[in-house]
Amino acid sequence: MANFASDNVSGASPEILEAVARANAGPAMPYGEDDITRRLEALVAEVFEHEVAVFPLATGSGANALALSVLAPRYGAVYCHREAHVNVDECGAPEFFTGGAKLVALDGPHAKIDAAAVAAAVSGAGVVHHVQPAAISITQASEQGTVYAPGEVAALAAVAREHKLALHMDGARFANALARLGCSPAEASWKAGVDVLTLGATKNGALAAEAAIFFRPEQAAEFPYLRKRGGHLFSKLRFVSAQLEAYLTGDLWLRNANHANAQATHLAEGLQALPGVEVTAPVQANEVFAALPRALVEGLQAKGFVFYVWRDEGPAPLCRFVTSFDSRPEDVAALLAEAARLAGLGGH
Repeated sequence: MANFASDNVSGASPEILEAVARANAGPAMPYGEDDITRRLEALVAEVFEHEVAVFPLATGSGANALALSVLAPRYGAVYCHREAHVNVDECGAPEFFTGGAKLVALDGPHAKIDAAAVAAAVSGAGVVHHVQPAAISITQASEQGTVYAPGEVAALAAVAREHKLALHMDGARFANALARLGCSPAEASWKAGVDVLTLGATKNGALAAEAAIFFRPEQAAEFPYLRKRGGHLFSKLRFVSAQLEAYLTGDLWLRNANHANAQATHLAEGLQALPGVEVTAPVQANEVFAALPRALVEGLQAKGFVFYVWRDEGPAPLCRFVTSFDSRPEDVAALLAEAARLAGLGGH
């Protein structure tokens, strides 16, 4: 069975499993007072070329919600795309952890918001009847697999500075975006104006490892207490930190992301060549969104290929295919061969 439902279906990189096994040798102090967690903070500062405050976490939803709880007061507004994970897929966690901040959902092509849309939406500052503008949250790569270029992030950061907002980046697939952009981690984050990055590793080879990275450490003063209060401080934190240390060492994160991206590009090119198929968003990371004739969708599913039907409307449902660091080229080839056969272009 070839499963393209999500990069969450993938296993873990051998390098990360080995790091966890090494962390298991002997005792270590709990709650982040271990040597691995201390090394991780120095490593993240080196990779991002900036002083940082780093908080290892195990879930992306927890990382996003806790980060926003620092950036937005309970009466605040967070501007994000309508399809953003924080708005659609976190079961109200951002609102819960912030104590009631309002997510203001904006539209934009291919799940990205731009500076003009945010500037037009920001309102109510100083008016007691309105939520108070507090933060912008963007997703890198976006929920449609598109990528914010550093210039686009910088334009959003300029709006944030003008209105005294913080800029949060949900980096669940930050490595995939970085691999596509070909720039440095610094250029894709704080140099473009990002205040807080929630760096994801789980989708790209980790077992369960994310991190909230504050590029202005003074902003993180409350975070340790909020993390503990929210039930996200792990006693054996070294096992999360060990995953992140291995992830960022020797460019493992970029090697994994480059492989996933390349498989997505190959898949998209093959699907686009079939009659009646439309790839609906630029393929810039490891997600492919394509409208397929219903008979093709049903035929692929009958053959055991797994993917999400994103919108089941009309004669050509919109489907999402996601590749990962361990996606096998032969599985991509098999799906394309079966799709071509179903479309009448292949052999029997």
